[in-house]
Amino acid sequence: MSNQMLGIVIGGVLPAICFGISAVFTKASNLAGVGIGPYILLVGLAVVGVGVVSLSLLGDSTISFASARYAVLAGLTWAVGAACFSFALARYRAPVSILVPLYNMNTVIAVVFGLWVFSEWQSINLIRLVLGTLLIILGGVLVSIS
Repeated sequence: MSNQMLGIVIGGVLPAICFGISAVFTKASNLAGVGIGPYILLVGLAVVGVGVVSLSLLGDSTISFASARYAVLAGLTWAVGAACFSFALARYRAPVSILVPLYNMNTVIAVVFGLWVFSEWQSINLIRLVLGTLLIILGGVLVSIS
């Protein structure tokens, strides 16, 4: 397996599996009666645990003020999104099977910012990207009206 393919599996396929299973555990947690605050705190503890294990196994402790700032902002935006997801499940009993495809339209947001902020438009096939993005949006719309 090439390094690029290995990167795709480790950085794309495995996270997709983990995030999909995470949504199921989030719904189960809400059905079992967890509050939004305790849910976010418990998830945060799990994240800290994974961070400690990653630091131990990979040994890379490189950090700078700029990288720390972006990491905190990533965590903040992720936690707000996770809290909104959990709130919708708990308060409004929204179906996980509809919410997950909708919030996974985050792909479109990440693509737009990647193209703009990191100038990735210079190294990709824009036609395929636009077609794929339109399919993601269409899928989100179809799921939301199901």
